[in-house]
Amino acid sequence: MALHLGVLVAYSLGLVLFGLVKARQVRGTSSFFVADRSFGPGMIFSTFLAANIGAGSVIAASELGYEAGLSAWWYVGAAGIGQMVFAVFVGPRIWRAGTSHGLYTAGDYLELRYGPAVRATIVSILWLGTLAILAAQLIAMSQILEWVLGTPRWVGATLGSVIMVVYFSAGGLLTSAWVNLVQLTVLVIGFLVAIPIAVGNAGGIDAVLMAAPADPDFMNPLAFAGIVMFVILMPSFVVSPGLVQMGYAARDPRSLRMGVALQAVALLAFAFIPMSVGVIAHSFDPNLASGAYAVPTMLTLGLPPLLGALGLAAVFSAEVSSADTVLFMLSTSLSKDIYKRYVAPEATDLEVLRVARVAAIVGGIGGLVLTLRFDSVLDTITIFYSIMSVSLFVPLVAGLYSRRPGTPEAMAAIGIGVMALVAVSLAGEAGLVSTAASRSATGIGIVMSALAFVLVLLIRGRRAPVSEPTDV
Repeated sequence: MALHLGVLVAYSLGLVLFGLVKARQVRGTSSFFVADRSFGPGMIFSTFLAANIGAGSVIAASELGYEAGLSAWWYVGAAGIGQMVFAVFVGPRIWRAGTSHGLYTAGDYLELRYGPAVRATIVSILWLGTLAILAAQLIAMSQILEWVLGTPRWVGATLGSVIMVVYFSAGGLLTSAWVNLVQLTVLVIGFLVAIPIAVGNAGGIDAVLMAAPADPDFMNPLAFAGIVMFVILMPSFVVSPGLVQMGYAARDPRSLRMGVALQAVALLAFAFIPMSVGVIAHSFDPNLASGAYAVPTMLTLGLPPLLGALGLAAVFSAEVSSADTVLFMLSTSLSKDIYKRYVAPEATDLEVLRVARVAAIVGGIGGLVLTLRFDSVLDTITIFYSIMSVSLFVPLVAGLYSRRPGTPEAMAAIGIGVMALVAVSLAGEAGLVSTAASRSATGIGIVMSALAFVLVLLIRGRRAPVSEPTDV
């Protein structure tokens, strides 16, 4: 266990040092928020892929793989499909708006398209929800140290929080993009080496299949658990504010489209890895108290000590890379969408940058506090993605393709979608609706959001004024 701790500490210090060195290139808010709009296809590919492979794509998907089997592929597969939709239908259009109007955040676009009321509503909803997903990343980090050393949750969560806050607050997107490139390389190589060795140590593929639960749904890739994950997750990867903002960093629409599409294909392939880890973990411990420990179980019991330590470092890197993406959403939203827009409209570039760095520290502390409230990475991430999907999907996508809808349509879609999500979820907890309906709350919320959007549009029955741009 000392070896595992030593590798993690050395790796963590290396990340911080590398991030601080790259932070010296930051020249202002353009560097911090959108990396000076300089990313070509390669940097777009690595930045998006590293952001999309984190606590959800590794820990939560492996947890689902341990508990539900092959249908866990849909957890990451849904992200890949959503990102392909983003690459073709959303990213290039919103990039043009961002470049033409100097936009830095998804909130900037929402105000440009619908007005300040929609911006304020979405920012308020998502800022609180984003803290939940940051907490999920920190929980995943803490589970690694908890498994290896038996440390309390706050120890691992604090370590992860300090690492990402230090290098991200120094350099923002410009720093995190380069750090994430290193993390992505470590992660992919680590798993490509680890899985074949773990399968061999388990006795081969036949032995792994023999150790799997006898439930027929476990070996069914189209089982209900996977379909539920698709409904919850796919829309959020089309409209995620963090990914929209990363898209602004592209140097041109072609770089954005190509980079995101290629990483979407990579996500579809990567989806087999956490699913496999969850299945393989049964060979080493079929009675885990929680499927959340599937990854450290395979890495510590299924591999030689040194390779297991490197594998844990790879997983840790995934959590950090995804966590800094969430911190990116929090800090830029607070500094640009709230401080610059409502508190100090005349704030200078340097003042906004200073607030963004303070917001990163505050967000890191807030996420750390929430780790004491939530237990499951899977449950915590599901909450966030559900809220984001029902509140943002309809107004953002519809606004890109039609000039007609305005503030009333967007506000109706947000309000009805969120209310439907909450109502169905509460009804499920109270036993008033079926389990299938309860698990489909996100899909129901999106449908109700779309219906409300269209209904208000029909009632108003007029074209929006020319000042409400769409594909600008």
